[in-house]
Amino acid sequence: MSVLAGVRAAIIDLDGTMLDTIPDFHVAINGMRAELGLAPITQAQIALMVGKGSENLIRSVLALDWDADRVEAAFEPAMQSYQRHYLSINGQHSTLFPEVTQGLAAMRAAGLRLACVTNKPISFTTPLLKLKGLDQFFEVVYGGDSLPRKKPDPLPLQTVCADFGLAPAQVVAIGDSSNDAQAARAAGCPVLTVPYGYNHGESIHETDSDGIVGTLLEAASLIRSHHTKR
Repeated sequence: MSVLAGVRAAIIDLDGTMLDTIPDFHVAINGMRAELGLAPITQAQIALMVGKGSENLIRSVLALDWDADRVEAAFEPAMQSYQRHYLSINGQHSTLFPEVTQGLAAMRAAGLRLACVTNKPISFTTPLLKLKGLDQFFEVVYGGDSLPRKKPDPLPLQTVCADFGLAPAQVVAIGDSSNDAQAARAAGCPVLTVPYGYNHGESIHETDSDGIVGTLLEAASLIRSHHTKR
C-alpha cells in the first residue's frame, strides 16, 4: 500500500515551496547591512542561508564579514533592523511558484485539511499569506516562533497532527528542503518534495522523501490517485 493512500491532510512549507521570497529577503537584508556599514550581497548568497529561521539567517549573513564574537555583539540590533526592513516590504517582491493556488484548491476539493508550517516568524507569515491570497486555504498556520522548536524538529508537524486529530501517517508534509523531510521523518509523516526551492544549496534528489513533485497541483493529483487505488 502506498504511504499516501491514507493521507487526510497536508502540511505545506512556505518559502521555496509556495512562494519565491528570496527577492524580499534580498531587499530586507541589504537594508540591514547598509545600516551596519556593510556592502550588499546577492540573492544567490541569500538563497543558501534561508530555511532555518531568522536567527540562523542573520547570524549567517553577518558571518560573511565578521568573526563569531562580533556577530554575537551585533546580533540584536541587526535582527531589529532586519525585522523592520522586512515588515516594511513583506510580500512586495515575492511571487507565487507555478500552480500553487490551483494545487491548494485541488487539495481542498479532494477533502484534505491544510496547514502551513514555516520557519518564518509568524509576524511575517500571516500578512504574507493574506497578501498573496493563500490564507483562505489553511486551517492552521505555525511560524518558526509559534512553538518552542522549529523544523527540522518534528514538534510543529506533531502539533498539526494533534490539532487535526490525525495519525502522522495520515498527514503528508510538502516542502522544498531537507528541513521539511527530516521533520516529517522524525514525526512519522510521509513527505513529498518540490525541486525548485532553496534547500541550502543542496540537490533535492539527495533528500530522503517519498517522491518529488513538480508543483503543488501535481502533488494534489498524486495524492488523489493513491486514494482512488485503494
